[in-house]
Parts: sequence; structure tokens; C-alpha cells
Amino acid sequence: MIMYDTIIKGGRVATASDVFTCDIAIRDGKIVALGTDLGEARDVIDAGGRWVLPGGIDSHVHISQPSGEGIVMADDFESATRSAAMGGNTTILPFCLQESGQSLRTAIENYHAKAEGQCYTDVSFHMIISDPSPQVLGQELPALVRDGYTSFKIFMTYDGLALGDLDILRVMAVAKDTRALVMIHAENYDIIRYLTEQFETEGKTAPKYHASSRPKIAEREATYRAISLAELSDVPLMVVHVSNRETMEEIRRARQRGLRIYGETCPQYLVLTENDLDGL
Repeated sequence: MIMYDTIIKGGRVATASDVFTCDIAIRDGKIVALGTDLGEARDVIDAGGRWVLPGGIDSHVHISQPSGEGIVMADDFESATRSAAMGGNTTILPFCLQESGQSLRTAIENYHAKAEGQCYTDVSFHMIISDPSPQVLGQELPALVRDGYTSFKIFMTYDGLALGDLDILRVMAVAKDTRALVMIHAENYDIIRYLTEQFETEGKTAPKYHASSRPKIAEREATYRAISLAELSDVPLMVVHVSNRETMEEIRRARQRGLRIYGETCPQYLVLTENDLDGL
């Protein structure tokens, strides 16, 4: 008689071709058999005809991360992973922020220390590269990729985070050499600063002007530029939290030309508009 670690009995399962009720056998954390009368297991779970779904992977999470002016993201690893598990996500990938002058190894060790003993789900990290020094690019980043941290995020905006095109190209060169994935926050920083200065001078500081200071063209232009740099570097690129149709069109055109350009969005950009800020 075959022995499994776990059998989930009577679960409703969907495959690429069919929907049916069956038992699911698990060994060493992997599904190894579907069927009935599969054998014995140390743990047996009666699904009672309920849907059995794979755990989700939330690949864009900010936890215990500094956000300027002494602000830290509201969730710690305990609260964030508890919420993730309740929502059906069994793996999350938060961002590990490299602060100015900090080594990447120190940054990742600090975030692992924050997560130690606090997590209800599996956790890995994307690196945020804010200080791409020769030491970081030549030694630290390739070493972390070899250790399994194969994606990193860069910013085109925000004080202390924004990289110019030259530094972006240097980061992309490392990504090409190590076969890593570059993620990018694409906004034209000068447009944002210019409009913010105007609004502040005019006393326009209500929440709705936050959206007005970040018009669609700021994201679209930066996305086009980021795609151009990725094309020159011959690397894949993930454009994060796309917020408008115009930016998505830039990504679509790049993909139609055969470039490895990807985009993601967030729920707020699907259900809210800048009009929802009016009156706050």
C-alpha cells in the first residue's frame, strides 16, 4: 500500500480540460496523484466536495519597509502573512530595500531577521536597488542572484530611490549577465516635481492634487523610456503597478515587436479614479 504525507478526499478539482471530484495525494509538498482509493496517508482531510485550489503567490508586497520621513509600511511580517493566508496566498514576495550606502547582503539579512519566526506563509524577496555602486553591481548583486534572489526593482522617481538612465543601464547589464528580472517603477520624476512645485505654490495641497501631479503622460513617457533601455540591453522588464491605458498600450506595442516586456496592475487602479480623491 502506497503511503502519502497527506490525502485530501472528495475535493472538487479543475484541470485544463475538465472539472471533477477526486482525492488528491501529496508527498514532500507536491501533488503526486489524483484519483480514488489512492492508499494511506499520515493526514487525511475531508474536503466534502469543496473546491481545492492551489495557493496563490502574491509577488508584489511591501512589509516593514521604510517609506521616507520616518514612515514605515503598516504591515509587519506577522500581520501581512496572516492576511495573505486568509486570502488564499501561500507565498509572498515582499521588497527588500537597500538604503543609501548599505550593502545588499546587509539589507537582505535585516529583512530575514524581521521575518524570522513571524510568517504563516512562504516568503522570499525582491531586491530594491537604490545605490548601484561598483561594489554592488560587480560583486554583491551577482552573488545574491546566485543565492536565488533573481529579481530586483529599480525606481525612476522618489528622492533617495530614483536612478538615472545611466545607472538603469548598468543595472540591466548585470541582469543580462545573471539572467535576472528587472522590475521598474516608471514615472517621469521631473514632471512630478515640476507639477508638485506649481501646485504647492498655488496652495493646491488637497489629496486630489496628488493625482494631478502625476498625470498619465508621466507614466507613459517613463515606461517608453524604460522599454527602450531594456531593448538596448536585451533584457526582460516588468513594469509594476500600471495605472492607465496609455501605459498599457506602450507595453502592448513593445510585446508586438517581440520584446520581453511585462506589466502588472493593482486593484486600486481597476476600481478607483482620481475623482475618488475629490472631497477628501
